[in-house]
Amino acid sequence: MKSQSIISIERPTDNLLSFNIPTKPLIIEITHQERNILSNVGNLLVKAFGNYENPEYISSLHLHAFQLLPERITRILSQFGTDFSAEQYGAIVFKGLLEVNQDELGPTPPNWQKADYEKLNKYGFICSLLHGAVPSKPVQYYAQRKGGGLLHAVIPDEKMSNTQTGSGSKTDLFVHTEDAFLKNQADFLSFLYLRNEERVPSTLYSIRSHGEVNSVMEKLFDPIYQCPKDANYEDEDVSDTAPLESVLYGNRELPFIRFDAAEQIFNENAGQTSEALNNLMDFWDEAKTLINSDYIPNSGDLIFVNNHLCAHGRSAFVAGQRIENGEIVKCERRQMLRMMSKTSLIHIRSFTQKNDPYFIMEEHLGKMFNLD
Repeated sequence: MKSQSIISIERPTDNLLSFNIPTKPLIIEITHQERNILSNVGNLLVKAFGNYENPEYISSLHLHAFQLLPERITRILSQFGTDFSAEQYGAIVFKGLLEVNQDELGPTPPNWQKADYEKLNKYGFICSLLHGAVPSKPVQYYAQRKGGGLLHAVIPDEKMSNTQTGSGSKTDLFVHTEDAFLKNQADFLSFLYLRNEERVPSTLYSIRSHGEVNSVMEKLFDPIYQCPKDANYEDEDVSDTAPLESVLYGNRELPFIRFDAAEQIFNENAGQTSEALNNLMDFWDEAKTLINSDYIPNSGDLIFVNNHLCAHGRSAFVAGQRIENGEIVKCERRQMLRMMSKTSLIHIRSFTQKNDPYFIMEEHLGKMFNLD
């Protein structure tokens, strides 16, 4: 196991203490034995339950996770689920979690709508087990693909290549917490890389990398900031006057973050006041220096993220090609699987479908979708 990259500073307190500021995610090297266990467990669950969305399976997810996952992985995720400390970066990279059979996977579809979820079924079981170990329950959001199920294939789409979405590619995807425009955004995220032959770096940014809350960050606790809906809504009516929210929340010394640089700062239609925009720009001047882009995912790697501590993004790339020895080489296009989860179904119940407590119907900062 590799420890997180940290910066050690001294705090001038009554008792001089050493304080470690995390600057990189924790890296966990998965062993050959653990990888085999996960593969066998995935096959077992496919035979037992058919599909990872089977209500009988999901209702007992925590039990399955603690019974079937390798013990080391279970312990790491269980501890991660309640660690909001100053030294917790908020993301874990599980390197080599799975061995992906590229021939069985087949060519990357042209977009997420064409994804063959029969081929992804086993991966859905394994991803859900990881969320179950937190413990957390996989959920889906109407705001994301009108639901789209508990597992989302994230694939570059040529028609959306210049957008600030998971389907984009030709522009940097600014770091953001998932669904910053929702009050009930996911607590935890997993990103399983089936292939990344373009060698696209994954970017991560943690609010903990700032160290102690400073005067710039203090201003972000005020509920004066617009949190616009993201670029997935570009063809929809977003003219309603949006409610205001804070960027930082929770404990004032060890805060959580709700942040989307592209929409809150660089969206000309965000409607921020001059005070709010100036505060955000001052914060961004600090935050952008703390973004970590060192990690290039390989096939079978998975990033597990606390969505209240750590934002994510990716670098720009040209889908289906990479540079080798100065030459452009064609390759299979990138393909990733995203799953989102909540730790409490009770707290989101007023925002879920009547007959499906895993399906969240929030549209924008507490406002529900009106599907009538």
